[in-house]
Amino acid sequence: MLHTLPTLADIEAAAQVVYRDFAATPQYRWALLSERLGTDCWLKHENHTPVGAFKIRGGLTYFDQLAQHGALPREVVSATRGNHGQSMGWAARRHGVACTIVVPRGNSVEKNAAMRALGVALVEHGKDFQEAREHALQIAAERGAHMVPSFHTDLLRGVATYWWEFFRAVPQLDVVYVPIGQGSGACSAIAAKRALGHRARVVGVVSSHATTYADSLAAGHVVESPVTTQLADGMACRVADQGALDILMPHLDHTVQVSDDEVAAAMHHLFTDTHNVAEGAGAAALAAALQERGQLQGQVVGLALTGGNVDASVLAQVLTRQV
Repeated sequence: MLHTLPTLADIEAAAQVVYRDFAATPQYRWALLSERLGTDCWLKHENHTPVGAFKIRGGLTYFDQLAQHGALPREVVSATRGNHGQSMGWAARRHGVACTIVVPRGNSVEKNAAMRALGVALVEHGKDFQEAREHALQIAAERGAHMVPSFHTDLLRGVATYWWEFFRAVPQLDVVYVPIGQGSGACSAIAAKRALGHRARVVGVVSSHATTYADSLAAGHVVESPVTTQLADGMACRVADQGALDILMPHLDHTVQVSDDEVAAAMHHLFTDTHNVAEGAGAAALAAALQERGQLQGQVVGLALTGGNVDASVLAQVLTRQV
């Protein structure tokens, strides 16, 4: 499927939809974080949305587009490791639509609880996101429900609003790091950069234990890769989306692969340097910037703290390990 990037007008209209539910999230230049990186470092706090992650923006605009076209269904179905599901639950509740979400077995206990609290009917199925997604497609077909994909133009409209906020608030950014799960965050950074004519380089961050996007970008087509990450569940994707690849390939500056150990260290640093909680994928941008620290001197760096939804037991393990 060909996905068009949202224009500046699309993003500005999407911001008005998003701001009905919450205000623009802050971005701060944290002194300790800048000291650690050895250069000016700005952190965009998408952990401060009502569901603790950036995905809510896309859910709101996806449902708004359905409503504008008179196409609101009675039920939506989707698959997630957590934050996309919370986004769907929030937006579905706002529009009075039933919402069923499929998660893989062994998914985050606290993300599951958060989705149920939003009125989501939760189904646990499969060993990974891809198996959960395939089961969600089957449920949607059986029930005649609307299947919400993890990557879609109408999701990009909303997600791009956080990059639009970031680039406008810190126009001096030279380079930004953004984690890649299913691709909406990185594609939206590209959309906002192009819409505003911003010069920042966009660097994609992939888990070294879930390399489908890195492998696919290198090959120029979708390459399925195994998922073994234990920490970055928001990046635990086995099969890249071709539509996302089509946007990323010509516009990403490069990609960086980060290990679970590097992600854990970044989660620890974000807590000590900013006293913000980051989930694995939420800390991946910092992990990548620290890996490239030697190349960043004198540049203004922007990082996306994309979410803070980490189980307490996992965070406790991260904070008590040596870094």
